[in-house]
Amino acid sequence: MTKTFDIRFYLAMLVRRLPHVVAIFVVTMMVAVFLAYTLPPVYRAQARLLVESPQIPDELAASTVRSTPTEVLLAIQQRILTSANLLEFSRNFAIHDDAPTMPDDAKVADMRARITMEMPPMDLRTGVVTVSFDASDPVVSAAVTNALVDQILRQNVELRTNASGGTLDFFEQEVQRLSSEIAQQNARILEFEQANRDALPESLEYRRTRQSAQQERLLQVDRELAGLRDRRQRLEDLFDRTGRIGSSPEDMTPEQARLEALRQELASAVVLYAPENPRVRALQTQVAALEEAVRQQLGGGTGAGAVTTFELQVADIDGQIAFMAEQKRLLEEELVRIDASIRATPENAIVLGELRSTFENLRVQYDQAVQSLADARMGDRIEVTSRGQRIVVIDPAVEPSEPAAPNRNLIVAAGFGAGVVLTMLMLFLMDLLNRTVRRPAELVSALGITPFGTIPYIATEEEVRRQRLWTIGGVVAAVICLPVLLYLFSLFLITPQDSVASAVATPDLTQAGQPEN
Repeated sequence: MTKTFDIRFYLAMLVRRLPHVVAIFVVTMMVAVFLAYTLPPVYRAQARLLVESPQIPDELAASTVRSTPTEVLLAIQQRILTSANLLEFSRNFAIHDDAPTMPDDAKVADMRARITMEMPPMDLRTGVVTVSFDASDPVVSAAVTNALVDQILRQNVELRTNASGGTLDFFEQEVQRLSSEIAQQNARILEFEQANRDALPESLEYRRTRQSAQQERLLQVDRELAGLRDRRQRLEDLFDRTGRIGSSPEDMTPEQARLEALRQELASAVVLYAPENPRVRALQTQVAALEEAVRQQLGGGTGAGAVTTFELQVADIDGQIAFMAEQKRLLEEELVRIDASIRATPENAIVLGELRSTFENLRVQYDQAVQSLADARMGDRIEVTSRGQRIVVIDPAVEPSEPAAPNRNLIVAAGFGAGVVLTMLMLFLMDLLNRTVRRPAELVSALGITPFGTIPYIATEEEVRRQRLWTIGGVVAAVICLPVLLYLFSLFLITPQDSVASAVATPDLTQAGQPEN
């Protein structure tokens, strides 16, 4: 059904339904006024904390605590809002003594709803933090807020000192551990060097030089040994042939000279005469006699234990040969040891390199740990003496003189707005759901005819009187019953905890700056 907008028609309809409009406004305003003046007052004591930047510049001495103020405050908030801590606050300040049957989880939720920590974005690592607690008693609100502030300060000191102390303990243990490992590694290196002292890479060049020198010495000994053996052989050959050990005439005795002459003469006679010739026999006898005389002369005596000059010279040569042979043996053994050590040097160099590399790495780690330990000690000293970043109270909580909630004017204004919205909604729904023909335009639209005129509905006096009685009765009933219903509602359904929870926003740090990277 198409309906045209007619302002006069709607004004007339509003006038006809004015009792309903008044009833809606009266009900909403009464509910709003009732809530505004029956909800218990909520007092909010606030304390302001200042997050100060470190008093000592980081360029001179930096603290080992690297947590940002936001991170520290978030950690403190989570510790404060634990169930055990909140229940302890509730018991210490008798916050829920008026509700002994209230379960612990409801008490914890109510305490969390009452506590507020607001922190604006931190600029240059400084900022102001606001802490508040909502309570129906201003004294309790101020006392709990100051207790929260004390706990925040204590938690901040504890967090920072624990962090710096933990860092200090870690590096002390790390320095001790690395020192022990360095000592053990150094002992391994010394043990390896002691076990392989003849095959270390440091002495490789010396051993190679020594090897070359001993090889040359061995060649020289071989030559000398060969010369001595040749000399001994020639001496024996000469003695066997001549019976003497010298070949020059100046070295011969008269008997040796005579013997040499007889031998030459015998040699000539053997060429001229037969062996059985008397002359040859006489010469042979003389040669034999002189040889025995020369032998006795060279031996220095005729005793059985006498040692001849030939034997002395042979013994001397044999002694030199034995000495040179021993030298050769020693040289060969030393060359074998040197060669074995040279062959073992590369493997020893690898093992020793690994041991020294591990030692060097440990030493570098130790130096770094010592430096870090010094920094940790300085950082711990900074935190212990409160020279680092800290939180101080700039405005402690005092007892508020005026309640912070509820906002009675806002509740009344909200009731007025609700009345307007409900009235407009009622009029819209009543017009939308009414399908009857009430205007000439609707008659033309519905039946397709044009009326000559319209006669409005004329109510009788009885109908008018009945309508007035219904209206007056409804208003009187609303005025009488509504306060009673609201009283019963506040008595049985609204508790002080519910009113506080409805008036207090849930605490968080959503306005806090993001943690620094």
